[in-house]
Amino acid sequence: MLLKFIIVILFLAVLASLSSGLYFLMKDVGNSRRRTLYALGVRVTLASLLVATIVYGFASGKLRSTAPWDRQLHPEQVAPISSGDE
Repeated sequence: MLLKFIIVILFLAVLASLSSGLYFLMKDVGNSRRRTLYALGVRVTLASLLVATIVYGFASGKLRSTAPWDRQLHPEQVAPISSGDE
């Protein structure tokens, strides 16, 4: 549960960094300040942490795929095919 909470917080932080970068891009037109560049660096760092956290979750088994179309990962959930003789 803690891992999912961390993933949500990191995702929200990436969105906040994205919006602040857009704000700085619009506000600092023609200005030599580098706030947009710093917001990009923060966003890249947060996105890297987010991807690393998701990879860790799948590698450790704390996260798993529950997609119904993913039959290779969930063979126990696949219904047996009937022969039609019934």
